[in-house]
Amino acid sequence: MQTISMDTIVNKPVTYQRYKGWILALLCLNILVVSLDNTVLNVALPSIVRQLHASSGQLQWIVDAYAVVYAGLLLASGSFGDKIGRSFTFFGGLALFGLGSFASAFSPSPTTLIVFRAVMGVGGALVMPATLSILTNVFTEEKQRARAIGVWSGTTGIGVALGPLVGGWLLSNFWWGSVFLINVPIVGLALIVGPFLIPNSKDQTAPSPDLPGAGLSIAGLGLLVWAIIQAPTTGWASGEVIGGICVSITLLVVFVLWERKTTHPMLRLEFFADRRFTAANAAMLSVLLGVSGLLFLLTQYLQFGLGYSPFATGLRISPVALALSIFAPLSIILARKIGSKIVVSVGLTACFGGMLFLSITTLSTSFTQVLVALLIIGISMGLVMAPCTESVMGSLPKEKAGIGSATNGTALQVGGALGVALMGSILSMRYRSHMTKLIKGYPIPATIKHAILNSVGGALAVAQHVGGVAGSALAVEARKGFINGMDVALFVGAFFALAGAILALLFLPPWGKQGRPSKTQDDEELQTKASSEISKV
Repeated sequence: MQTISMDTIVNKPVTYQRYKGWILALLCLNILVVSLDNTVLNVALPSIVRQLHASSGQLQWIVDAYAVVYAGLLLASGSFGDKIGRSFTFFGGLALFGLGSFASAFSPSPTTLIVFRAVMGVGGALVMPATLSILTNVFTEEKQRARAIGVWSGTTGIGVALGPLVGGWLLSNFWWGSVFLINVPIVGLALIVGPFLIPNSKDQTAPSPDLPGAGLSIAGLGLLVWAIIQAPTTGWASGEVIGGICVSITLLVVFVLWERKTTHPMLRLEFFADRRFTAANAAMLSVLLGVSGLLFLLTQYLQFGLGYSPFATGLRISPVALALSIFAPLSIILARKIGSKIVVSVGLTACFGGMLFLSITTLSTSFTQVLVALLIIGISMGLVMAPCTESVMGSLPKEKAGIGSATNGTALQVGGALGVALMGSILSMRYRSHMTKLIKGYPIPATIKHAILNSVGGALAVAQHVGGVAGSALAVEARKGFINGMDVALFVGAFFALAGAILALLFLPPWGKQGRPSKTQDDEELQTKASSEISKV
């Protein structure tokens, strides 16, 4: 990312350099909120089912609305900030994120919540690249910049790890909207204090944002996600689903053609000619596809299936983030000794094994068995993310690092969105099939039938209302149907991780683009690059 000289700092005296520590703290505090919000939401999904009566498809959109918009805008938002000013973009993104958070907390329906989650996605896409650009321009000395980005990355890792615990505590003491409302005072503080601390810099030579490309990517990806989520309701062979998939593919093809034609593309297609760049992005997309779907399903399984409270669920999910945080920095050192190809392939294979192990879950499975699989998956993510990120960043010239970073972040978000959509849809199809056979022939009112078929949470609510032997039997069958669907979804998701392992084995060079690295290379720089990308998970 280009470093802007002091005379390009807009309306800020050079004395801002005295407050670099405060600037870093303010940026990290807000990145903490953004990263924490993702894992907080997963724990809150069962509560949203109970309070807003959200269906399985609506739950998928509550998660994916943010990811689809974020992924579609991330590549364009970096150049947008360069053009109009990084701090303007940062504060504008924070304002949107705070507004979306406040409105989400008080949403009266799942549809309203989905809309405001998309608003949060716009804000997040503006904030994330702006923070790194601001850090790059405030910390101009190389070692200071490396340390600052390391702190920034570590903060986001803390957010990911704390998210389930904070979310569980909030849900144990307040209503579901508190997981969004917690963002508002922190964002408000940044909007009040930030303009006095953070300088505004811009690149006068930056190209205009690729707004047509952003629109095409959001429309194409969004329609694809909609078709996948819609499939359990209307069937994969329905005109709606087939039509949606065909139109989405058409839009994505037009997007690629536009990116080849335009003079200021947001996605540099020529980068994909480097097999190291392509294979590393594909490997990260595949692991995020599996793990994002896993976390979406697991939070519901622990609460609906095993009956844990939100806080107990948060405690039981946190080992994934803990293992990831420990093994991510170690994997860079390991990759330098034996090569990224081996480390990434082993990591993805371990993810495949962990998800396969979880796919044999039953009603009688103990959490100890689940914990073993979660630790394996957390370790596998740590082994995959950092070496893949180093492969992406190391395959590009330094002046293209910003674009490479944004492309890498987009791959992560696309993988996450597709994982929730695909694995959630597989779960819904199996669950609906199981419950439809169960209640077939019974004179059940349409509204009750709708509640039973729409989600396991709805079925359990009906079972509690009915009570007695009939209610207990319905609850058991609903849990069986959910776990059966989850097992099939995890089985499918596991093979995406295996596909990523095969790609890594085939296309990642053993020691990187220049051969085996020398022992004099700067490990700190490589770890900083990798950490800044891992934080986007």
